[in-house]
Amino acid sequence: MRALFWRDIRLAVRSGGGFGLGLAFFLIVVVLIPFGVGPQTSVLRVIAPGVLWVGALLACLLSLDRLFALDYEDGSLDLMATSPLPLEGVVAVKAMAHWVTTGVPLTLVAPVLAVLLNMTPEAFVWLVATLAIGTPALSVIGTFGAALTVGLKRGGLLLSILVLPMYVPTLIFGAETLRRGASGMEVQTPLLLLAAITLASLAILPFASAAAIRINLR
Repeated sequence: MRALFWRDIRLAVRSGGGFGLGLAFFLIVVVLIPFGVGPQTSVLRVIAPGVLWVGALLACLLSLDRLFALDYEDGSLDLMATSPLPLEGVVAVKAMAHWVTTGVPLTLVAPVLAVLLNMTPEAFVWLVATLAIGTPALSVIGTFGAALTVGLKRGGLLLSILVLPMYVPTLIFGAETLRRGASGMEVQTPLLLLAAITLASLAILPFASAAAIRINLR
């Protein structure tokens, strides 16, 4: 498991699909928004929670098609499916590696980009907290989508269509928690719901992903 984790980390770093592409896309989204809506600081402060969460969500989506595609093409996925390691554990490790190479960098760089949207420093703690709690769910849900489309030619578009609707609850509660935290309002309810989505995804989706991979490999 440990070797598989570090293998995926090295592949993501070398290809740039984890660190480089996701961070570059996140930066582009946040930089372009002020050009589109105007420089009014009051407007930027209002839309900042939604913009940051949508940018992080789409950045996580970019590298999902690589999760199983390369392993499927070179036969590694067949070996993993027939190895003594449980396939559910393999899926969980791959989701963790995706989160470490995508979700963690996005969480760390988000406060810096939030300055461009005139977000108050008091809201930075909620920004980091919501992304730290919510991005694992994005990686696990994305892993499930990648498992459903493994082996399909040009499955990237289908993957996006499948995954984006499943991302909506995480987006809603993550952005709402950040909005309330930035406004000094009570955040307990949306924050607990965001954490519940993440925990439910971690508990259920690795088994569903493993089952989808077994079906696609038949």
